[in-house]
Amino acid sequence: MATNQNTFSVSIPENQSDPTRFQLSPDEDFDYSQRGQWLRAAVLGANDGLVSVASLMMGVGAVKEDAKAMILSGFAGLVAGACSMAIGEFVSVYTQLDIEVAQMKRENNQEEKEREQLPNPMQAALASALAFSLGAIVPLLAASFIGDHMVRMGVVVAAVSLALVIFGWIGSVLGGTPVVKSSIRVLLGGLMAMAITFGLTKLIGTSGL
Repeated sequence: MATNQNTFSVSIPENQSDPTRFQLSPDEDFDYSQRGQWLRAAVLGANDGLVSVASLMMGVGAVKEDAKAMILSGFAGLVAGACSMAIGEFVSVYTQLDIEVAQMKRENNQEEKEREQLPNPMQAALASALAFSLGAIVPLLAASFIGDHMVRMGVVVAAVSLALVIFGWIGSVLGGTPVVKSSIRVLLGGLMAMAITFGLTKLIGTSGL
């Protein structure tokens, strides 16, 4: 008695064994949290310098039409803010460094690779101060070459608004977050700060206090 045996074959594509097939692209595999330390110091420093100095100048401009008073107040805000940001960032990051070093000693882990990944207080302080100064220069330059008071105020607001959008865009691109949402959030926050400072200073200045 003869039996018929059917032979079934299954073909396996050659490219399934390719180890590179399932690798993520550089954009998908990149860890944006690695940029967290310096990105936070740079973006926050630039945004704080821009908003705080612009708000200070708008407050002075609400009660005084003298261009010199606005520029001097803005320059004083630049110096004081840069020093404050640098010292605050240095203390904050140095505290973080002490905590991580103490943890490494408790775990008896002194590998060179982990030491290279420790936070750098001086680097963070310099980045924060430099970023604050760069942001603060924008309203100072905008107000320096315009004589008319109302035009000067309008130019400062326009220049600061443009810079806020740019800073928001840069931060979103470097951090991998939505561009439009980040830019709008930064812009609205800066405009609110300038409007509140202008309004309250104007109110106090006209009340005779």
